[in-house]
Amino acid sequence: MRVATYTRISTDEDHQPYSLEAQAERLAAYVKSQPDWQLTRRFSDQASGATSERPELKRALAEARAGRFDLLLVYRVDRFSRSVRGLAQLLEDLDSAGVAFRSATEPFDTTTPAGRMMVQMLGVFAEFERATIVDRVIAGMERKAARGGWCGGSRPYGYDVDPKTGCLAPQADEAPLVSVIFDRYAHGREGARALAVWLNESGHRTKAGRPWSHTAVLTVLRNPVYVGKIFFRDTLHDGPHEHLVEEKLFDRVQALLSERGEDWSKRASATSPFLLAGLVVCARCGKHFVGTSAVGNRYRYRYYTCFSRQRYGRKYCDAERLPAEELDAAVLDALLHTYERTDLFDKAVSAARRRARSERANHDQELAVVDAGITKSEDAIERYLSAFEAGTLSESQCGKRLEGIAAKVRDLRERREELLAAIEHANATAPDIDEIAAMRRHIEQALTNGSVPARKALLQALVHEIRVEGRDRVVPWFRVPGSAEPKVRALAHGRPRQEPGQSSDAWFSDAWFG
Repeated sequence: MRVATYTRISTDEDHQPYSLEAQAERLAAYVKSQPDWQLTRRFSDQASGATSERPELKRALAEARAGRFDLLLVYRVDRFSRSVRGLAQLLEDLDSAGVAFRSATEPFDTTTPAGRMMVQMLGVFAEFERATIVDRVIAGMERKAARGGWCGGSRPYGYDVDPKTGCLAPQADEAPLVSVIFDRYAHGREGARALAVWLNESGHRTKAGRPWSHTAVLTVLRNPVYVGKIFFRDTLHDGPHEHLVEEKLFDRVQALLSERGEDWSKRASATSPFLLAGLVVCARCGKHFVGTSAVGNRYRYRYYTCFSRQRYGRKYCDAERLPAEELDAAVLDALLHTYERTDLFDKAVSAARRRARSERANHDQELAVVDAGITKSEDAIERYLSAFEAGTLSESQCGKRLEGIAAKVRDLRERREELLAAIEHANATAPDIDEIAAMRRHIEQALTNGSVPARKALLQALVHEIRVEGRDRVVPWFRVPGSAEPKVRALAHGRPRQEPGQSSDAWFSDAWFG
């Protein structure tokens, strides 16, 4: 009987009733006491038993399906799973793989109906025990928060956690800056983005050592911890830590946040869909454009803004903002106009076919090398596993070497799929005139009458990329339906729109295709 053992702890071993080492020793002794049993595999996780997403558990199930052991042994059922549903699924997976399951301290035969019932009962108790522990921990954290203690998580900027008291204490190199941020926002009338730019230009960094973004500034401005409050489970508690901001100033900032539309509840209700989200790319820094908005005297203006500029300011990228309505309309117009040019599809597919055929010999040669590499690596994996089974290679040595080889195999398989796709392009065919006309009708109908999610999904499928080189040069690349490689390039055109505080220079030129 080839036996594999599985051990698990939730956190560090210092606070566990059964450490990994203790479990492993007792399981090894149990295997040794059984006639005709041989310990061939060891699996160990340091993770919660409430989920089955554990690396070593996944590996154990994979090797069970590969037939590398006959029985999986655990110290207790709750070491295997603390979820009734998870335990039932794991037992079913082992059963389908022809592998038996046994607990060293709860000897029930899972091959019999009575034994399986008892194991399920133990799973119920394990889940109940976990739920009880969670309730006790939460109750303890609530009592700690009520006394003003910090209950864990990311520490607020400007504070550190005193290990003796468990309460927050001002951090000398951050605390003075907090009141400055609040003061500049309330009295200097500087917005969150302007504050982020000022903080970065002044050489300040967040507690994680990164540049400030407007979201990081808003996190500081909204946090009631700076007026002596501890927030836990939707409740504010008074804390004994030192205030970094006066309450009047804090209230003034909250009123301004709401007035300027930077309140979360208002932002959630006022958000507008951006059809080209994730498709617009900045040619200067390589980041995607994100949807943003600005409030004027009477209207809300929507823009696509480079992520680098939006988060870190013009110092990191000075790409101009593009009016969302104008860009959406221009790209949709260019897309429909492209479907009137059947010659573009022929050119795109022909070009892809020529590239694929010219590189066919190189692709075939590389494919042969990749296939040979995959075969060689898989043979190496079998040799290492055989050496481990024979006892000539330790588990740690085998695991490290197998991990490296497995990563290499994954890379080779991905490259193999890329080469096969490239070879297939040699036989790609362009849609005929009737097919293109039918597709244009369907696309126009979907863009006109479809819901916003449907329109966005359609654009995600048809638009490969929209590269912004400047306000006067925006180049969309469209995909040819039914092909992953050929793309049609078009330069959109449209009417200029004046951005508040900027000139009304045209940002789309006449349409052209290439």
